[in-house]
Parts: sequence; C-alpha cells; structure tokens
Amino acid sequence: MSRLLITGGAGFIGSHTCVALLQAGHQLVVLDNFSNSSPRSLERVSDIAQVEAPEQLTVVEGDLRSPADLERAFAPGIDGVVHFAGLKAVGESVAKPLDYWDVNVSGSRQLLAAMQDHHCRTIVFSSSATLYGIPETVPIPETAPIQPINPYGQSKAAVEQMLRDLANSEDGWRIACLRYFNPVGAHPSGRIGEDPNGIPNNLFPFVSQVAVGRRSQLSIFGGDWPTHDGSGVRDYIHVMDLAEGHSAALSVLMHEPPQVMTLNLGSGQGHSVLDVVNAFETASGKAIPYVITSRRPGDAASTVADPGLARERLGWSTQRTLADMCRDSWAWQSANPEGYAA
Repeated sequence: MSRLLITGGAGFIGSHTCVALLQAGHQLVVLDNFSNSSPRSLERVSDIAQVEAPEQLTVVEGDLRSPADLERAFAPGIDGVVHFAGLKAVGESVAKPLDYWDVNVSGSRQLLAAMQDHHCRTIVFSSSATLYGIPETVPIPETAPIQPINPYGQSKAAVEQMLRDLANSEDGWRIACLRYFNPVGAHPSGRIGEDPNGIPNNLFPFVSQVAVGRRSQLSIFGGDWPTHDGSGVRDYIHVMDLAEGHSAALSVLMHEPPQVMTLNLGSGQGHSVLDVVNAFETASGKAIPYVITSRRPGDAASTVADPGLARERLGWSTQRTLADMCRDSWAWQSANPEGYAA
C-alpha cells in the first residue's frame, strides 16, 4: 500500500480517518501541532488499528506553516496527502480572521509547495459545506453557488481555488476536495472521539457534555424555523462514514488519471436539533435540559447534502444512522467525561 501524510491527524476527523487508513493497509506519517488535539488520540488509534511496527504510524510534532517541519514530515517519502490541519470554528473566524487566513490558507500553500518539492501530486482536502453559505436549494448539489458568509468558509473556498489553479498550471495532480456537512459520533470502541477545547461550537459535543454533567443545559438557537419542529435541520454524518469516504476518495485518485474531484460527503437526510436531543436521550438514558434562544446570524433553516455524486464516483454512501451516531458519541463521552485530559 501507500505511505501517506495526514496533516492534523490527531484531531477529531483526522484520528478516525487514521484508523480507516491503517486498517486499509497504508503506512501513515501524522503531522500535528496539537493546538486543538491530543497525542493520546494517536496512541489510541494505534491500539484500535493494532499497529505493530513503528513505520506503520509515525508522528511528527510540527506546524503546517513551517517548511522545516514539513521537510521532516516528507522525509520518509510520501505517496499522497490527506489534509485536515486547520482552524475550524465559525465564530472564532469572525473574531480572528487573520488567524484563519494564516493557518488555513497560508498553511495550505506551504503544504502544496512541499508537495511540489517532493514530487507528491495526490491530495485529499478537507473542505466544508460552509462554503455554500445560506443555500438557495436543498438538498445542496456540488454545483450550488459558492457564497461563504464567514472567514472560515472563505478560507476553505480559497484553498479549493488554490488547488484548482495548481492543477491547471501543472500536469499530474490528483486532487479531491471533500465538502462535508456535520461530522458527529465517535469510534464504536469509545476510545477516540470529539474533544473540543473550551465551550463546544458544535451540537453533538455540547449535547454529550450536558448528558455527562459537564454543562447544565443546551441552548437551541431558534425555535421558529420553517422545519417540522421549528428547530434547525442539518445533515449529520457519522465520523466513521466520513473516514471511509476519505479512504475511498484516495483509492479512486490513486487508480484513475490525474483530475480534480469535488464531492459532497453527507447522508442526504436532515435531522433537527430536537431530533438529535430526543435520540441522544434515548441512547444515553439521560435527560438533556434545553432552552430555546434567538436565532444566530448567518444560520440557515435547513442544510442537507445531495450525496449522489459521491455515491457514483466513489461507490460510497453513509451506512450509520442517527441512533448509531448518538450511541457512539455517548460511548465516548461516558467513558471519557473529561475527554483526553483525563
């Protein structure tokens, strides 16, 4: 199999994708500065994937923006890159836009320059449905307008454009931009999961922290949306389905001619915030107190993927249900109430 560089491989999506790629037989080099992740996640990845030889999983602590750190990461010889490293909080991006342009865009430029230097031309990029902004139609196809409404989404759109420009300038690039919707859940072992710093920005870790007693109640932003129960609807995707999507995209890139492939990764099904609360209460056996507050600027009533192209191009579709997502999130949170810090 291949030797792959996984940037941000200790993070939530990165760690679960490392499991999928190791189980597919690849050797991994993980580059991570652990600014919003823990080295313990990779220790547990090794256990889950039953890593026996050191060359199966090499960890390089370093920063995407450092040419010297990238040089160390590429030293073993890299066949392809899966690029997760970056900042990802919408609210923080509004408060600190320069950080997002620096890490997400400048960091990606440094990575691509290192790939050129080391004659590596295969990359799977962790993009996001946030670049669709407030969608004009639902479900959202890949042809929908790119109209991000915050610096985080703008930075993802900028990197996608950078990748297209690079492919147009030089033959041989194999690129997949994977726009995913709302990754949630955890590995079913309960050994790895989502462990955000501070107050969670996303629904599932907030709900699970309420269930485990770390938070007193959940705030639901808007109860008057034009949805079946008034709360916002999102397309939630189990993180292991997402990880398997990355593995499938990498396989297609490595077996097909050079190309730029842009795909939505989502389930194609929408669940409301209250649907999630009810399902999580069932999975955990715990009450989830909540209060309905005002809508947040920039939120949409419903954001759901059209995943048809990913199904056609990758032979991939989601396999796990909302009940599975809640069960696995609770298995992680209940076994690790303080996350990796414990």
